[in-house]
Amino acid sequence: MSAVPAAGVRLRFCADPGEFLAAAGDYLAADPVVSTVVTTVAHRTLAQRASGIAQPGRNWWLVVRDGSGAVVGAGMRTAPFAPYPPFVLPMPGEAAVALARALHERGEEVLAVNGALPAARLLAAELARLGGGRVQVSQHTRLHELGQLAWPAPVPGHLEAGTEDDVALATEWFGAFTGDADEQAGRPRGASADDVPDRAEMLRRLRVGQLWFWVSEAGEKVHLTGVSPPSFGVARVGPVYTPPAQRGRGWASNAVAEVSRRAQAGGARVCLFTDQANPVSNKLYAALGYRPVADMANLVIVR
Repeated sequence: MSAVPAAGVRLRFCADPGEFLAAAGDYLAADPVVSTVVTTVAHRTLAQRASGIAQPGRNWWLVVRDGSGAVVGAGMRTAPFAPYPPFVLPMPGEAAVALARALHERGEEVLAVNGALPAARLLAAELARLGGGRVQVSQHTRLHELGQLAWPAPVPGHLEAGTEDDVALATEWFGAFTGDADEQAGRPRGASADDVPDRAEMLRRLRVGQLWFWVSEAGEKVHLTGVSPPSFGVARVGPVYTPPAQRGRGWASNAVAEVSRRAQAGGARVCLFTDQANPVSNKLYAALGYRPVADMANLVIVR
């Protein structure tokens, strides 16, 4: 743990996600939908550590306090893919600027920033000013929460939980997901970071029921929908992937609807992210009853 004082705010870096959750838990729980990425990763990391899986030494968790000591922001740097972008939740503008300066002083190279706007933009802009370069938008994302579920037109088939036997297929489809999403959004394939879990992590997700397949009447797996375990009462849907040859048949809308229904029936609020540049996914989720909550962005610093 390390604390960095700044004008009006104090930044506390934690190496231990448990320490981070103890310090920032009340703040995160007060807006658990907006906090979903940070809380999900924190709880997943704790579970991995309990299983003997160590996290990289570069990882950190951030608690931001104001002059009175109240928690007013949070973030993390835990991405498993280069260039390891920090992810920030809403925080005062001065805190985002102070974080950039602290990271610069710590000698951390930061070439990308993800998270809530405007904090992510302010952080990236100050990092670019300090280290040189310019900020570009890689992806504009939008966080949505499900209100009243609106059922799509039914299609043949059924939802089926993934098993360990599906690890190869799940890995293949995770790998295709980002590239296909880039194409649908009008970006070059491979423009976005490719975050594919390794085999051990994929097996863990399958064992705990995080991956679901839509199975056609012929018994063929035609679609994959993932969902995170609830964190502070919020489950997050994703990824959502249908192979090109199976698209346009209603598999995705029916699978997402059923996964969402089950999460709500279990007492969880349900959310998901969309790429604002992807009209297909935005239309699908809006039709199911998902409504916008917050805008976020993935930013890169080009030098």
